[in-house]
Amino acid sequence: MSLWYCSVCHSEFTSKEKPSVCDTCQSDERMIMDKQSIPKTLDAVRDAARTKMKGICAVYPSCDGNFDKICQKEAYGKPIGLGGAGSGQSFRANGTALANVRFNMSVVGEHFEPDTRCSFLGMDLDFPVLASSTAGAEKYNDALDEISFCKSVLLGSKEAGTIGLRGDTWFYTQENHPSLAAMQDCGGYGIPIFKPRSQEVLKELIKRAESYGCKAVGVDLDGAGSTVMARHGQPVFKKSVKDIEDLVRFSSLPFIAKGIMRPDEAQKCVDAGVSVIGVSNHGGRVLDATPGTAEVLPLIREQVGPNVTITVDGGVRTGYDVLKMLALGADVVLLGRDIIRAAVGGGTLGVKLHLEHVHATLKKAMFMTGTKTIKMADSRILF
Repeated sequence: MSLWYCSVCHSEFTSKEKPSVCDTCQSDERMIMDKQSIPKTLDAVRDAARTKMKGICAVYPSCDGNFDKICQKEAYGKPIGLGGAGSGQSFRANGTALANVRFNMSVVGEHFEPDTRCSFLGMDLDFPVLASSTAGAEKYNDALDEISFCKSVLLGSKEAGTIGLRGDTWFYTQENHPSLAAMQDCGGYGIPIFKPRSQEVLKELIKRAESYGCKAVGVDLDGAGSTVMARHGQPVFKKSVKDIEDLVRFSSLPFIAKGIMRPDEAQKCVDAGVSVIGVSNHGGRVLDATPGTAEVLPLIREQVGPNVTITVDGGVRTGYDVLKMLALGADVVLLGRDIIRAAVGGGTLGVKLHLEHVHATLKKAMFMTGTKTIKMADSRILF
């Protein structure tokens, strides 16, 4: 007899053969492993992800979109995968913009323990880092199914003391929406970010999110450039200020406008009543040659003022990067590609281990810059 472990819900089984499905959460055999194989470190999670994502992502120590990386080599019409659009300039710009930000190191003063606690849309979180709204597990060598992927992100985020966003893609229909199904199974613990579908479809999806107890809803406005959605019968549209106002009024939940890269458009969304501005160039995956998000973030913060909640993603890999984004004007920072790799490599535990690692490096960065609390992170700690 062998002892088996479900990497989504942590259930354990004793049986001669590997179970084909977890009786507790219904995850299939791809998420079940011999208990001896449970990853105990983040390195083990990343090693497992490297094996499962062979040919798609090599889980490099530096995820920067350079041409020597497997995801960014010319694909000649193949799906974009985890790379960046076109030549990958936007992907690389995200990392370069963050790398160009420097800290003022502070070593004189009273000893303290950094306090990373924060509030986001009324939710108390242990630290201001969320899983970004990624989707499309079928792109990762079919290493896991979409619902297991979503549950791993949501449960791993919760166990780490934060919350996860979940995304939308062409094979989600109004009736069959795995990320919403996963949130229903998780008691509504999550935030769905929908592609900019028709107003009617979005309203039906928002109603489902509300009925499941989700904490907020949002639209990935930069998803308007998704030709893949349209090819598969899931048309997407640019959204006007009037459209955004309509959705804000329709929903009883806080509304997130994600994919904003211009101060004037951030202001338009604020004027339309959104609760959160999501600064993002979609990981550099929808338009080549944009600036890095760390370059436009301070401009957007200056435009909308101190009282508007801002999230940001793009090139964030460590807790040091998180603190840089907070100092540049973000309230909460999102992680994308690294969370994908963590879920593929170790399910819920993998996501938890990765987020805990980022949390630990954030605390170290805060300590060495004299940043006692999250609210103290501002331009004064930057060189």
